[in-house]
Amino acid sequence: MFSKIASLGLFGLNAFKVDVEIDISRGAPHFDIVGLPDAVVRESRERIRSALRACCINFPIASVMINLAPADTKKSGSVHDMAIFMAIVCGLGLARVPDEDTAFIGEISLNGDIRRINGVLPMIILAKELGMRAVFVPFENADEASVIEGIEIYAVKNSEQLIKHFRGEEKLSPCKRYELPETLYNETSDFSDVRGQQSAKKALEIAAAGGHNALLIGSPGSGKSMLAKRMPSILPPLTFDESLETTKIHSISGLLTPEMPIITKRPFRSPHHTISTAGLVGGGTVPHPGEVSLAHNGLLFLDELAEFDKHTLDILRQPLEDGKVTISRASGTVTYPSVIMLIGAMNPCPCGYYGHPKRKCTCSQNKVSAYLSKVSGPLLDRFDLHIEVAPVEFADLSSKADEEPSSEIRKRVMSARKIQEERFRGLDVNCNALIPPDKLQEFCPLEDGAEEYFRKVFEKLGMSARAYNRIMKVARTIADLNGSEVIKKKHIASASQYRTLDRRYWG
Repeated sequence: MFSKIASLGLFGLNAFKVDVEIDISRGAPHFDIVGLPDAVVRESRERIRSALRACCINFPIASVMINLAPADTKKSGSVHDMAIFMAIVCGLGLARVPDEDTAFIGEISLNGDIRRINGVLPMIILAKELGMRAVFVPFENADEASVIEGIEIYAVKNSEQLIKHFRGEEKLSPCKRYELPETLYNETSDFSDVRGQQSAKKALEIAAAGGHNALLIGSPGSGKSMLAKRMPSILPPLTFDESLETTKIHSISGLLTPEMPIITKRPFRSPHHTISTAGLVGGGTVPHPGEVSLAHNGLLFLDELAEFDKHTLDILRQPLEDGKVTISRASGTVTYPSVIMLIGAMNPCPCGYYGHPKRKCTCSQNKVSAYLSKVSGPLLDRFDLHIEVAPVEFADLSSKADEEPSSEIRKRVMSARKIQEERFRGLDVNCNALIPPDKLQEFCPLEDGAEEYFRKVFEKLGMSARAYNRIMKVARTIADLNGSEVIKKKHIASASQYRTLDRRYWG
């Protein structure tokens, strides 16, 4: 008896179709799975035997051969359990064989329950691209899968329910399409909590409005971490396409929950400074995404930047430039997106008081230089804004006046982003920080006299070509916040002042 059931596999973010072929024939009783299965796939034999017993079905006393085609592609995980189960049931003639345009993905437990799996969203997107009509998924993955239009999703709780559907005894109904909820901002972390620091707040507003990277430097207790952790409260919500991109990465990482099946708020990732290289940029035998990809379309915050391993930090340079991470292994090559805002925070020296107006630094000049050198020049050059966070004055801390809330700052950020959305319509760019070099002159027109002023600043500060591009993009954002289509001298001046701290501390 021969039967074939469609399933879907995953390698990194790349989904692929898998045909589960079964042959039940006379011979010495055995149950084999071929087609480059990993250990988890091979272990499905015992899960399926037990699940069949739970459904009062005797495993055939025969030669049972399962082939996962294409045979030259490695299959991993428990995602094919449901398809293998259905192949055996249909091969025994106990249920109707599903149509070719129907796929099954899900893990089966010993008692026949269908358990949730990771990576459902990219597999459903592929199924739709392949023209499939329906996909059967675990009940807990239904909301995540049903966000895609144009394909029927059936949520299955257990194997008995699956058998009854294909026997025509109790038909399952397709799931309703999951509607993305409105983005909710965490009002417990608001910029109104931060006393003083008006210049730092303004700089972070510029960073949020244009999607720019920013480095905060200041003494301990000045509010660097407090400011950075409130950045999500002023970032614009994700678009639908951005939400799908971000959810795909979180899906394969197993970070989605039934309460949050779709990511609607920009990610905020803040790894500890002891993180490994693989943890930051991704890795493993089957490459998994790292923090830089989990922060895709959101914000990656590196607190105590100089405490990170120097080699690990320098690996960020290429992902920041290219907006993607490519990981090559013997089993294949995976590319994960990493379009992020990078926010770094650090002290100016080991004791933290180098350059403090009132407290004396206890570090030698060699110690200060060695500490700052942990952040290399090329990485420092990739921060669009260098922000000095001064110590907070007593008058600010004791003031009874209300600070501006995040909701007001977010309105200005959203207004600037709306301008950028209209400017880049039709292009694969959604903010000023991503303007390609060949479009810089087109999107960043200068008023008369501004170019000559910029030339003098460029020569005086000895800037690199990258610094030129980034200052121009920051000036574009400042102009957008001011409602100006043309970049003026004052916008260039404001953008340039955010590139001077590297001369003060690293120069």
